[in-house]
Amino acid sequence: MRFWLALGVILVLVISGCITQPPQSKQLPPGNQVQQGIQTPLPLSDQVRHGNQTPISHQDSGIHKIKHVVIIMQENRAFDHYFGTYPGAEGIPMENGMPTVCVPDPGTGHCVQPYHSTKDKNEGGPHGDSNSVADIDGGKMDGFIGQQEAARKMPCEKSVDPECNSKNGLNITGLSDVMGYHDRGEIPNYWAYADNFVLQDHMFASAASWSLPNHLFLVSGWSAKCANSDPESCKNELANPQSLTFPQKSKNGSIIQPNYAWTDITYLLYKNNVSWAYYLDEGYQPDCEDDSMFCNPRTQKVGVPQIWNPLPWFETVKQDNQTGNIQSLGNVFVAAKDGTLPSVVWIVPNSKDSEHPPALVSRGQTYTTSIINAIMQSPDWNSTAIFLAWDDWGGFYDHMVPPKVDENGYGLRVPALVISPLCQKGLYRPPEPQL
Repeated sequence: MRFWLALGVILVLVISGCITQPPQSKQLPPGNQVQQGIQTPLPLSDQVRHGNQTPISHQDSGIHKIKHVVIIMQENRAFDHYFGTYPGAEGIPMENGMPTVCVPDPGTGHCVQPYHSTKDKNEGGPHGDSNSVADIDGGKMDGFIGQQEAARKMPCEKSVDPECNSKNGLNITGLSDVMGYHDRGEIPNYWAYADNFVLQDHMFASAASWSLPNHLFLVSGWSAKCANSDPESCKNELANPQSLTFPQKSKNGSIIQPNYAWTDITYLLYKNNVSWAYYLDEGYQPDCEDDSMFCNPRTQKVGVPQIWNPLPWFETVKQDNQTGNIQSLGNVFVAAKDGTLPSVVWIVPNSKDSEHPPALVSRGQTYTTSIINAIMQSPDWNSTAIFLAWDDWGGFYDHMVPPKVDENGYGLRVPALVISPLCQKGLYRPPEPQL
């Protein structure tokens, strides 16, 4: 996401959100990598201190105190879907507690208002570049239900989804859940972070597209397709930055890999002796490799370059011999406990922990909370800023029209939080909407 991607831009965000005036580690055992029980945020008294140290005062806070930037990227939720009724936020337009907006349902001819959903498992909708255009519909923001219903009728396989009918698509009827929203009752931890830290309600996905383009922005600030290893051959690409399925094999059996010939952010970190790590939650990938709604699950591993592990495909990472900085998730818990967090950290989930439909919201929240709790208990906490966001809107309704800044985006609005003892709590809106 562009607002957090280049370090200079990250620091601008920290300056604005964390103001001084008011206005390689040992691997954890597999069982300790992700805590499966119900996780709750640490009490506020523990959030601003570690050990017996005293809380940081506003006079001592500021950007110059930040030594560790941690980016936790979850999957496929819109701002209105998670924080549309959060007090003070620019959420779902309401009057007397009732939504004043609605989206037409092509199947019934009715207009469906946003509604409170307590379901832990959501369906969501298609979320590629063409779906983004259809959802936004020239600023009407009325394509969400039609896109979901069309996706329900797409051909699929029983082996991929047990609710599938190979002739007619998914056997799903009834109210479209892309209009559903959650509140404190379903996501109490996320709302607690908003209460005690910084909620950003004008954050938009970097690209008006799906996970791969947005994850390329996450580590490089761009999504492109390159004809060869020459950076000058790279052109903007939001729909398909590489072959639809990868890695591919040539006729002689050798592996054909994408050409990510442009410079990624880790090159700047490496050249300036800034430590970094990319922690991957191993398991299965959160989404299909071609952004289709249905596919067989693909294994996600540290040593295998994939959509959620794109850095090994960048020429700069290979040339700098930095692939060892891509590690399994368990290492972040070790680094946090030992007080050895790198200066810049990316953390990406597997399918079950990602909140990418149909993954459970509760499991994703538990996973995220376990990471944040570990960092809050770390000796590094008092010099850390955690940025928590979701990579794209996942097909869910949001009422705000994304600003048009260039041919790449922005995409639809997503939830975003800054969690740090150095931040003044409250809502933050940048002078110009950006991510």
